[in-house]
Amino acid sequence: MTKKPLILITNDDGVYAPGIRFLIETIRQIGDVLVVAPDKPQSAMGHAVTIQVPLRLHMLKEEPGYREYSCNGTPADCVKLAEKVILRGKPDLIVSGINHGSNASINVLYSGTMAAVIEGAMENVPAVGFSLNDYSHMADFSHCAKIITSVASSVLKNGLPDGVCLNVNIPALNGIPLKGIKVTRQAKAFWDENFDERKDPHKRDYYWLRGEFVNLETEEDNDHWAINNHYVSIVPVQIDLTAHHMIDTIKNWELEA
Repeated sequence: MTKKPLILITNDDGVYAPGIRFLIETIRQIGDVLVVAPDKPQSAMGHAVTIQVPLRLHMLKEEPGYREYSCNGTPADCVKLAEKVILRGKPDLIVSGINHGSNASINVLYSGTMAAVIEGAMENVPAVGFSLNDYSHMADFSHCAKIITSVASSVLKNGLPDGVCLNVNIPALNGIPLKGIKVTRQAKAFWDENFDERKDPHKRDYYWLRGEFVNLETEEDNDHWAINNHYVSIVPVQIDLTAHHMIDTIKNWELEA
């Protein structure tokens, strides 16, 4: 008998979010599954880890080929606990999502979904983050199954280089068929942010962050363009943030110690 791959699933929308429930159902078709996911939404947590309070795991379900836990920590915490406490080893693959909303462009730096994937890359475990460009809690994920199965199976077959993971963004269903899959780069964009200032009933100030996404790109080889033109985008992401092209330039500065 062929041993099934062991696949770790997590997310940042919480263990009961529709996106992760769909991801679990899909991934169980290709391997044994361990779910370790936050017990509440952890969106935009980035790569935060918990050091101020104890971390706790709560088993929700166990059956042959499947175990599911909730955790009071962040997505990165979930991956660490899965490897260091539950498995005491590494899974064959980590998948995170399906995120309710895009993680294209600069959003990859804020994303808890992608933080879990990057945590896997730091441990040299093949890892993929899946996001759907639909922020609705009741988004339609039905067209994501074939994409998830194809990408996950390909990563299991081919592997990924150490320190590299994949950021997969899927267009929302809007009556237009998907045109295909493009391997892209991260678009150059940013959030033009400000704060909505309000007062509570005691006349104390409080603030809600808001902003508008600004895309600076006109080319067609980036993730933002792809999903807006009905293509699935796959961006290879690396954990090395070094700006290698600047090393020689800075060496020529007149620096003193």
